[in-house]
Amino acid sequence: MAKSLINIKKLGHRVVLGAGDTFRAAAVDQLKIWADRTGADFYNKGMNTDPAAVAYETVQYAQNNHIDIAIIDTAGRLHTKKQLMEELTKIKRSISKKMESAPHEVLLVLDATTGQNAIEQAKHFTAATNVTGLILTKLDGSAKGGVVLGISDQFKIPIKYIGVGEGIEQLQVFNRKAFVDSLFG
Repeated sequence: MAKSLINIKKLGHRVVLGAGDTFRAAAVDQLKIWADRTGADFYNKGMNTDPAAVAYETVQYAQNNHIDIAIIDTAGRLHTKKQLMEELTKIKRSISKKMESAPHEVLLVLDATTGQNAIEQAKHFTAATNVTGLILTKLDGSAKGGVVLGISDQFKIPIKYIGVGEGIEQLQVFNRKAFVDSLFG
């Protein structure tokens, strides 16, 4: 998320980060650090609160403070955990109550090292919410991530970014030709 934030801030937008991972204190702390580093606003409702309420109130905070973009960080989840997947649907409903057309972007982050399991992840996540883009991470190791092309085609979801390292500047806009060349190069 922090890498996406840098790209958005470069375009001159005001951003608020909403701490929707309310179960891990470290996630909230890390998000606050990134907000401070990038000059983004930060919205936190506290630990063990309803993530959908955090999402709703983050959008409300953005509207009240004339902020262009609200990014809500949610807990990492496995597609095999039905309750967590249902939470995504609840978050979407809560945001759209505050802003009818929201969310405007839902990015599914896939780990290049998961291989074919990424197809199942995409299947379940697209059923839970309207995924509008893919981010493929961990391409700095031996994983090639070729499965993401099939996912993009099968689910009609564009690949937006790829992560090629741990550094903040190593999230790159996806370039199909360069990616395919790297698969066969």
